[in-house]
Amino acid sequence: MTLSPELPGPYPARRVALAAAGVVGGFLAAGGCVAQETADSAAGGITAVEGLALGHFTLDERPTGCTVVLAEDGAVAGVDVRGGAPGTREIALLDPVNSVQEAHAIVLSGGSAFGLDAASGVVRYLEERGIGYRAGDHVVPIVAGAILFDLGIGGGSVRPGPECGYEAARAANAAPPAEGSVGAGAGATVGKLRGRGRAMKGGIGTASITLEDGLTVAAAVAVNAVGDVVDPATGEIVAGVRTEDGTGFADARALLRQGEVPPPGDDASVENTTIGVVATNATLTKAEITKVAQMAHDGLARAVYPAHTPSDGDTLFGLATGRHRDEGGLSRIGALAADMVAEAILRAVRAATGLPGLPSVADLASSGN
Repeated sequence: MTLSPELPGPYPARRVALAAAGVVGGFLAAGGCVAQETADSAAGGITAVEGLALGHFTLDERPTGCTVVLAEDGAVAGVDVRGGAPGTREIALLDPVNSVQEAHAIVLSGGSAFGLDAASGVVRYLEERGIGYRAGDHVVPIVAGAILFDLGIGGGSVRPGPECGYEAARAANAAPPAEGSVGAGAGATVGKLRGRGRAMKGGIGTASITLEDGLTVAAAVAVNAVGDVVDPATGEIVAGVRTEDGTGFADARALLRQGEVPPPGDDASVENTTIGVVATNATLTKAEITKVAQMAHDGLARAVYPAHTPSDGDTLFGLATGRHRDEGGLSRIGALAADMVAEAILRAVRAATGLPGLPSVADLASSGN
């Protein structure tokens, strides 16, 4: 696999869209990867948390890629897994009862289980820079990760690997991150409850809030849900299962109450997972940031319907950089984390770029719906 030069700004997202336009006739036979660094987005996102950087890497051959959240100085880390079919790396060491307290990176990747290889490239990147857990004369980077299933978009033989992870880490910085159809969100889809033919494009989004006392809470989420994305503030469907004519929403809530299931032989029921990272600058213990990750799942459940099903891998990691002494209590941080997860999910689908047969939110809006 060859690598394309690093290109700043929103251009890489356009390049992914152009590559995807060839989906009907087959994806690019030759190409490589493109690193995303920044794009137009609301100021902040997860990189508003001091000490964190984010980088995307998107493959050219088909829409897939990986996203890396770096904490080069280390961050107290936890995780909470709610999906029934997760694909993860190194989550056992994040259990509060285990010894290692900090992680140096979290990797979100497409490619199903194959995409877990992307984390190896991040480990190499950090080792080259002497970043990691000190074990005698050795430095061992602590890199955890989770994957989503996007193998059905353009051919499953192309998936993120170690070079994807390495280049995503190399592209990482503290600028407002790119969102939508980049990195781990490149091949993400939503609304598959009636099969892929009535689905829409998912993506990756990020959101943050900084309070007057200096507390910052943020999230970055890759959205590959089987059902609908719903705005918690209004209850309205933002993206999801389309009607038979493709112009509106069928409403996953109504479909499930009517006993609807994916068409026979359609594998869309296994192509769903929402994975992400919640982060704060607060000073927390490993048990406390794990509780924040647990509470953050409330935001996922508010914005995705259905969520936490037996066939998905819903997983949220937590990072606490310890740059701020919070006096407001753990409940405040966890509640804000849930809010940021919900907002990041909405931003993910609203920023996505459609593919042939997989319209985006913007595509449906432009068609008058």
